[in-house]
Amino acid sequence: MEENKGLEELEALLFLYGEPVKFKKLADTLGRKENQIREELELLKQNLDQGERGLTLIIYDDRVQLTTKPELQPLIQKVVEAEMDTGLTPASLETLTIIAYLGPCSRALVEHIRGVNSSFILRSLLIRGLVERNPDPKHPNTYFYQVTFDFLRHIGLDTLEKLPDYEKYRELVKSYLGQDEASEARGN
Repeated sequence: MEENKGLEELEALLFLYGEPVKFKKLADTLGRKENQIREELELLKQNLDQGERGLTLIIYDDRVQLTTKPELQPLIQKVVEAEMDTGLTPASLETLTIIAYLGPCSRALVEHIRGVNSSFILRSLLIRGLVERNPDPKHPNTYFYQVTFDFLRHIGLDTLEKLPDYEKYRELVKSYLGQDEASEARGN
């Protein structure tokens, strides 16, 4: 029973992160040793691959990511193409606005402001080329999101400072989060 709880916790964390995660980060978060995490990840991978499940684990070097199974790629491609053919959803526009006004910013900040997991939306915006993600030099497992030149071109601006009330909203966030926390969350 305890073993299943450990696997459930790992699966939940990997789903929550939505990106490659270092074994050490998982071990620290769960209060376990790295070698125990490695063993549990192998067992979780076996469970996912043996069952009729749509997910698998990619384990590479000292990182792991929960992904869809490769044989489901045609379905995933169909969904991505359909999404690309449709306009941006209100949730996508909300996320894009947060990144435009606050970027570069972490996924955690976006999710804090929105109050929901934003992994799928961020992935969609990345695929569309409207945002890009760059590693945080201080924390290699963390990424910062910012809008791209394509975003600026699509909205017809040559700089973010020309967004409506740009400075006003940046100041609001600074006061809401506190100057130091806002700078840290945006990677400054």
